[in-house]
Amino acid sequence: MKLTCLSKGSGFHFPPCYIITLCEFNILLDCPIDLSALTIFSPIPTSSYGPEDVEIPDSLLYSSEPKRRKIEKILHADDLIHAEPCYRTVTNLNLWDVSSIDLVLISSPMGMLGLPFLTQNEKFSAKIYATEAAATLGRLMMLDLVSMQKEFRQYYGTNQSEYPRWMTWEGLKLLHPTVKNIAAGENGADLGSWQPLYCAENVDKCMKRVQSLKYGEETCFNETLIIKPFSSGLEIGSSNWTISNSVRSITWLSSSIFDSAHTMNFDYHSLQGNDVIIFSDLSLLHGAPKDADGNRILPTFQSPTASDVLALRDGNVCKEEFNKSLVVDTGESLEEMDKLAYICSYAIESVKAGGSVLVPIGRLGIVLQLLEQISLSLESSNLKVPILMVSTVAKQVLDYANVVPEWVCRQRQEKLYSGKALFGHGDLIKRNNLHLFKEIHSPDFLMTFQEPCIVFCPHWSLRIGPVVHFLRRWCGDHNSLLVLEQGVDAELALLPFKPVAMKVLQCSFLSGIKMEKVQPLLDILQPELVLFPEGLRQQFPSPVTSSFSCIHYSVNEMLHLPSLRDHVTNMETELAFQLKPRRMEQESMAIARLSGKIVIHNGKYVLVSTEEPIDTSIMHLTHWGSPDSKLLLKALNDRGIKGSISQDGSILEISEPNTALIQFHPTQTIISTDEKSLATVIYEALSTVLNGI
Repeated sequence: MKLTCLSKGSGFHFPPCYIITLCEFNILLDCPIDLSALTIFSPIPTSSYGPEDVEIPDSLLYSSEPKRRKIEKILHADDLIHAEPCYRTVTNLNLWDVSSIDLVLISSPMGMLGLPFLTQNEKFSAKIYATEAAATLGRLMMLDLVSMQKEFRQYYGTNQSEYPRWMTWEGLKLLHPTVKNIAAGENGADLGSWQPLYCAENVDKCMKRVQSLKYGEETCFNETLIIKPFSSGLEIGSSNWTISNSVRSITWLSSSIFDSAHTMNFDYHSLQGNDVIIFSDLSLLHGAPKDADGNRILPTFQSPTASDVLALRDGNVCKEEFNKSLVVDTGESLEEMDKLAYICSYAIESVKAGGSVLVPIGRLGIVLQLLEQISLSLESSNLKVPILMVSTVAKQVLDYANVVPEWVCRQRQEKLYSGKALFGHGDLIKRNNLHLFKEIHSPDFLMTFQEPCIVFCPHWSLRIGPVVHFLRRWCGDHNSLLVLEQGVDAELALLPFKPVAMKVLQCSFLSGIKMEKVQPLLDILQPELVLFPEGLRQQFPSPVTSSFSCIHYSVNEMLHLPSLRDHVTNMETELAFQLKPRRMEQESMAIARLSGKIVIHNGKYVLVSTEEPIDTSIMHLTHWGSPDSKLLLKALNDRGIKGSISQDGSILEISEPNTALIQFHPTQTIISTDEKSLATVIYEALSTVLNGI
């Protein structure tokens, strides 16, 4: 097995990406795009802020000849790229021959946004698997991106060069160092990862290639690999995957949450007993604070004591307490609800003061819960403030979210069984509190829109979509509120809208396993080998108290993994009935001769019978052991052959009917004679005193 980390990603919206090679198959794990890189582009001007209101330097327009200019150290709005946005894919994935990829596994809707870039390549023929919910939500996210990009293109026109001027070396020299660093990376390595966005037809073509599975549903790839998805608790449809064959069993452990308030909890029990764990939950790296030098400050990890681990492995009552501590004592869902309540309190204060609230749509689960909580807060405050959701796929997303009981947490399922909706959006719409619009230019929106209001709309990058219109409108209102997720570079994202008077609330939500839960989890899963990212080496060295070993991987370095177990081969029933085993006299086993061939079926090696019948007349017996010279002489006498045994018993000399010599050695018996017929009779006699098949 080989592992190559193509990208460690940068948080919830840009998960890490890998390729593993197993049984000579190349398996791609996730195919995301880095939407946070959109911040280097200037947002599209709105009707209130036309082109004359935005100062666009000639050097950054497509139609202009590039001119050298002095780059200031301080980044200004006019330093951003004024052009139709391109989208940054995984740089190292572009170095792979797409025809060599055999299988793609998707862990979340965010992990599939880059798939159309692969499927539109005629050389790409891999099978793609995702959960049913992840595939549905991923498709809607892609179509929403396409719609927002179309709006942007309508403003800038469609006669632009396929290779934007800002991507040329002359154009790059004109970019501000901050913008250039995001666009090109070190030594321009990332420049080739930028691509124009796909179209709706590309999305439809891509989704026809995706095969959906339910949690725990097993499928077999090429009769060789068994793959299964299990809930990760991160988002609706998000999953961890197991990949197994007769030699290895692998867990791909993506970002996971034990206790979720909206989606099915992390099903870690189904991951127990696999040999290898690919630990790709890098939320510990992305979410940690930075020091003055920009380095992540990771918490110190405390290993469990040997007695703790021993009690767990012995299967004592401690195991139940251990499992309970992973989920119940974390209070993860309560912690998230407290954060949502905190946001709601700020939102209520804003609308009471006459301001509006803007929530860029990012994490679907958070948005669904925030909709509920804000509605309840408005009711308890007796405020008649409309909630607007503006998105081309808003209705489809909300409708789907209320018909997926098998993908949500137990508490949500109980709501459904009691006659309530999984999420309260249906009731909100009935009460005319929630209004859904595809675009802000529609007559229905213009008739309904009033202030103050609470608006949910894409995109969280603050560069494309309806969010730009509302930010232009409210950025100068000190009573209004903007809610951003942690992980978005707020300084860069808000640059085109400065000066910003509105309040900005940036919140972080749990997006992976907490540091203190990693070691207990691994001790429950009991792998033999765990693959950690290099950035966590100090936090997770190979632990003395655990049974597993650790290997640390780095980006774009191929890791070769040792074999952990021997091949296991099964035998088909038909062949088993053909066997005629013979028990060995001094051994607790039986042995039989067979003729067959080994094939791979459902990820396992199977020994099957050959199609042609075996000619037993030409088969020779296989013998083992050392013959007893006295028993052999008696068997020869019974066949009319006379001879004598030497004094030390090492030689049997035959005198009649012809001469022959049999020599007994510890490791072999040698028969010497010139008569072929006599040799045949001696061999038959020898067979009666030896074990053979």
